[in-house]
Amino acid sequence: MHTLRAVRGFPVAVRVLLINQLGVDVGFYLLIPFLATYLSHDLGLSATVVGVVLGLRNLSQQGLFVLGGSAADRFGPRLVIITGCGLRVVGFGMFALGTSLPVLVTASVLSGLAGALFYPAVRSYLAHESGDRKAEAFALLNVFAMTGSLLGMLLGSVLLLLDFHTCALVAAGVFAVLSALQLWAMPDRRPAERRRAVLQEWREALGSRGFFLFALAMAGMTTLENQLYLLVSDGAQQVTGRPEAVSVLLAAGAVANMTCQLRLTRGLARRGGAARWMARGLLMMAGGFLPPLLVAGRAHPHGPGQAALWLLPLVAGTLLLYLGVMVVQPQAMELIPRFGGEHLTGTYFGLFYVVSGLTAAGGNSLIGWMMDASDRSWSGLPWVCCAAIGLVSAAALTALGRGGRLPLPGRPGPAGARPVAAADPPRRLPRPAAPAGDPVDRPHRR
Repeated sequence: MHTLRAVRGFPVAVRVLLINQLGVDVGFYLLIPFLATYLSHDLGLSATVVGVVLGLRNLSQQGLFVLGGSAADRFGPRLVIITGCGLRVVGFGMFALGTSLPVLVTASVLSGLAGALFYPAVRSYLAHESGDRKAEAFALLNVFAMTGSLLGMLLGSVLLLLDFHTCALVAAGVFAVLSALQLWAMPDRRPAERRRAVLQEWREALGSRGFFLFALAMAGMTTLENQLYLLVSDGAQQVTGRPEAVSVLLAAGAVANMTCQLRLTRGLARRGGAARWMARGLLMMAGGFLPPLLVAGRAHPHGPGQAALWLLPLVAGTLLLYLGVMVVQPQAMELIPRFGGEHLTGTYFGLFYVVSGLTAAGGNSLIGWMMDASDRSWSGLPWVCCAAIGLVSAAALTALGRGGRLPLPGRPGPAGARPVAAADPPRRLPRPAAPAGDPVDRPHRR
């Protein structure tokens, strides 16, 4: 109820974006967690081919985020979001109806391109519509995303009892419903002024040294968060001997997020916000990899009682990791638009995801290598590596803050950022009157 009251206090566009995020994660987790098993076991593809298909999806999404962000700046985020959802309908539909390798590759690329379009566009739109309540809006976005991922995995597990094609068709149907909802209910916000060339806008964003360093520092957050599906999942399966044990960890984190995220973000906003808490949040994330050291390397428990006991340090570490994400992520999303102003919000979000995502991919590869090396040496090696990544990321963020490179409240912009030319003023998106039937008066921005 507390979360629903907060949602009702936002403009209709923000509410549609939150519902969109819920649906996006329901549809995604209906399909993607089960895709590798389908490709290898059901279709009999080799591990190399499966890796190529999945890698193309990741590459087409991570590498093209900046295109989605720039498109949102130029054409308005609504069109880009709807286009992305439509592409995912096609991509997931192809997974359901085709089994040949060319069809699977095309479906994978289209699904990744869809994410590259709507992820930065949604965050750009949310930043514009939420006004001075950006951190709270992004906190709600996290809550809806976490709820959607949990619902998607549960529903996908049930539908998989029928077959993978049913999962894929239902996932495509979710995105079709989202596309229709956004066509009907999402207000259009288009930039009115003439824009410069795309390359000029990219040069401006890349010329902000503070922003580039910030994106590199935040790669630590992305890397550690991804370990929920790599190192933490492997650790849970190892100490319990059961692959479904990871569901306990993810469910515990999801419940913590849904119950604590909004209250936590509001509390931090009253106590200094991003300026004081982002580095501390990264330290919390780093600390989440220390409790599992107590059971690292243990396997083959004697009965469910010992398995549950060995799982407790992983539960504690997972909750601490989620707590750190709840502290850091909304604050980070709040800072990004301040680097470029309203005229390049989508571009900055796109570049942020490209830089931090690609850097995090390297971090994931390092941790994967250490997981293999730990079989021949010390089993705690990858856990210590993750803690070290969090420490380095927190130290880098602290150094950026002390060096005046973060655009904190009351500061016009970070050092190293190139100002917008006077002849090309920042764009302000026109805000039409709230549509008829909207029960909440929306003259303010969140």
